[in-house]
Amino acid sequence: MLIINGQLSVVSRQLQGQIEKGFCNGRRTTDDGQKGFTLLELIITLGVLAILVMGTIPLAQNAVKRQKELRLRETLREMRNAIDEFRRDTIGACGGQQGQRPTGIAPDPGNIQADPRSRVMIDDCKIFDTENLDRYPPSLDILVEGVKIKPRGLAITLGNGAFGDSTNVFKEEDTEKKKVYLRALPVDPMTGENDWKLRSSYQTKDDGSWDDINVFDVRSSSDEEALNGEKYSDW
Repeated sequence: MLIINGQLSVVSRQLQGQIEKGFCNGRRTTDDGQKGFTLLELIITLGVLAILVMGTIPLAQNAVKRQKELRLRETLREMRNAIDEFRRDTIGACGGQQGQRPTGIAPDPGNIQADPRSRVMIDDCKIFDTENLDRYPPSLDILVEGVKIKPRGLAITLGNGAFGDSTNVFKEEDTEKKKVYLRALPVDPMTGENDWKLRSSYQTKDDGSWDDINVFDVRSSSDEEALNGEKYSDW
């Protein structure tokens, strides 16, 4: 009995030593000598991975939002440039005496020097009513549909080409030419719709609704905040 008890004590101490050695080395030791991760190690690993994933999600969301903000700024710049170009082409258009001008048409402001960048004049006086004295576009759609134009002053020529001739951009047989200021009505990147907020030249920035007189400025209809803390509708 003493011999058996002594052998059991030796085996017990050996097993205890192997177990303690396995946990101290950070591995779980199985009966066949293979080593694996402990439950604590797996929990810690999963926790670290979760923290890394949760940290990358806001970065990805901010990157997508920043791309939309860049597209919004580019779109606003494109539309505002089209509005300004339309306005430049109205200088000197639809002139003549009061008796020669169709009724219901806004008078020519007069005595305004034409912008050198403008090579044509708008020749469709019916789009301007008596309220639109500043002659900004009556709507955004007209920038896409185009308006009838005529050359500003003398006909624009492309002179002395390869064959020594000069070609008129506006030929006498041309009955009508239209100029398009926007290829298509852009979509607001923040809302996914072309539901832009419009403001006429007779409205302040804080006016809630458009007065339908003309389009002086466009803004996003989104009330969300940008990454810099500003509202998109204030851009």
